[in-house]
Amino acid sequence: MILSPDARVRLIQLALAMRERAYCPYSGYRVGAALLAEDGTAYGGCNVENASYGGTICAERTALVKAISEGARRFSALAVATANGGTPCGICRQCLYEFAPDLHIILVDAAGNVRAEHCLRDLLPHGFGATYLE
Repeated sequence: MILSPDARVRLIQLALAMRERAYCPYSGYRVGAALLAEDGTAYGGCNVENASYGGTICAERTALVKAISEGARRFSALAVATANGGTPCGICRQCLYEFAPDLHIILVDAAGNVRAEHCLRDLLPHGFGATYLE
């Protein structure tokens, strides 16, 4: 996936800004995400924790749900900002796979340094998708 330098910077900056909005009083682990739709629109999200831990939603899924609710269905890239460049959790990988198995993922730390880049298929090999339900 080829992402223009400007789009890449914009996506990383949005993920970092979203990280600052995180509500994480329990873990203290702030996460911001920026999901790029194929039409060029970027959707931001942050993690929102809950005292009932199961009610917590990750930044990546927040961005995805915002995008879906606005009508987007195709995505090309995702930037995730954490303290240390952490990867999306398993449920986030599965939710993203539903819409973009070939999603380009950029992982950055709190300073905006790119720590790694992956294709979602590499992070979720043999992913479960709609074709298995046919």
